[in-house]
Amino acid sequence: MCLWADSVSHVKVVEWANVRFLHGDPTYDLTYSDVFMVPSRSNVSSRLDVDLTSTDGLATPTPLVAANMTAVAGRRMAETMARRGGLAIFPQDIPSDVVAESIRKVKASHLVFDTAVTVSLDTTVGMVLQLIPKRSHGVAVVIDADRKVLGLVHPSDAEGADRFAQARDVMTTDVTLVSADTAPSEVFATLSEHHQKVAVAVDADQRLVGVMTPKGALRSGIYSPAVDHEGRLRAGVAVGINGDIAAKVRAALEGRADVLVMDTAHGHQEKMIGALGIARQERDRFEAETGRRILIVAGNVVTADGVHDLIEAGADILKVGVGPGAMCTTRMQTGVGRPQFSAVLECSAAAREHGKSIWADGGVRHPRDVALALAADAGSVMIGSWFAGTHESTGDHLVDAEGRMFKESFGMASARAVRNRTREQSAYQRARAAMFEEGISTSRMYLDPRRPGVEDLIDWITSGVRSSCTYAGARGLAEFADRAVVGVQSGSGYEEGRPLDRSW
Repeated sequence: MCLWADSVSHVKVVEWANVRFLHGDPTYDLTYSDVFMVPSRSNVSSRLDVDLTSTDGLATPTPLVAANMTAVAGRRMAETMARRGGLAIFPQDIPSDVVAESIRKVKASHLVFDTAVTVSLDTTVGMVLQLIPKRSHGVAVVIDADRKVLGLVHPSDAEGADRFAQARDVMTTDVTLVSADTAPSEVFATLSEHHQKVAVAVDADQRLVGVMTPKGALRSGIYSPAVDHEGRLRAGVAVGINGDIAAKVRAALEGRADVLVMDTAHGHQEKMIGALGIARQERDRFEAETGRRILIVAGNVVTADGVHDLIEAGADILKVGVGPGAMCTTRMQTGVGRPQFSAVLECSAAAREHGKSIWADGGVRHPRDVALALAADAGSVMIGSWFAGTHESTGDHLVDAEGRMFKESFGMASARAVRNRTREQSAYQRARAAMFEEGISTSRMYLDPRRPGVEDLIDWITSGVRSSCTYAGARGLAEFADRAVVGVQSGSGYEEGRPLDRSW
């Protein structure tokens, strides 16, 4: 720890780990709500001048990862996250052949145009209305057996129609078709000119490629997709540390996973260290055979000792966080865990000693929390429950008594998740395992009417992070972690920063 004067901001600060504190070394561990950042002199005039490329070795254009939760990460989430520069991790509970097929579809998806919700002429209106909310673009494309576009169904078209009527009865043939190589700016101009809400992209044979809304066209000019060595969208797979580790790792790698996540709630244990050794051997063999570079993520840990041990065992990235997640009951049940901001600080510093990085996993509920995690030198930030309440998450759309739309979420150590994970065991073994739960088995994650899609949340989060960087005078995340000055605040200080949606 050393005291020094910052020549740029002229603020007396204290350097602790890899962040500068405003008023000295804190004497207790901190959560995201315990801290704030102060502005520094900056020559960064625009948010768009900020490069958000992750510093975790994966170099994804957006430093966000959708958590390997069954209620969060599926094919739709993986496609959308990668298209907007981030990453999604398929959960370990899903059979390997299902994951492989999902990744195949992700990699077959267009880098710019969104994957369409498709129906046939004889699909019932009831089914169409169930499918449309699966994607944020808000329409279903009616296609024939050759994927030729026949029309569109908007929810308003089907309103009041008999639920057993067919798509042919309610669809519109007034469709704006564009070539699949049309620039997003041209798509935006075309939609504006024709006052349409969605454009449908087709190939040279007039077969469906994807769709794009005006907002999607704007996003395509802001975000770059996260792509693999062949220029296809990226996705990761989580692997548990029980059973035949080598077989599970091989299945994930052969299923075209771009990132391997060795995952358990308590990552700093002998079983994880042993599993990492096996995973590293399989990964190294796969890399030698294919020439593909695969990074291994391992966790979860919250201490420097855990970081050092797992890196020595073979981890490239450490997943940091025990107990901060919205679905997690570990801290209340066991007393084990650590306030997340301090955990990220310590673990990121320890990882950098080895030339490695961390993912800050859990505890983010506002864009500010993501910014603070990155200021604490996290390479990327993993988000779970926050993304569960979106169109692209895996759950079914449900409606409460007041008409509000929600999806069910649950913790990955809950009895519900354990039942999924142990489905191949005997009834007795499954029942015994389900008795030891550390997570909420059902929770309602409401879709925010202002931000119902994961892209809406990505916009909100990255806008906040970009602005944070401009306040710090940073044009990239490595510079952000170096320049950010953090202070400790009271609970009332945190409350003072909350906006009010009505007068007091």
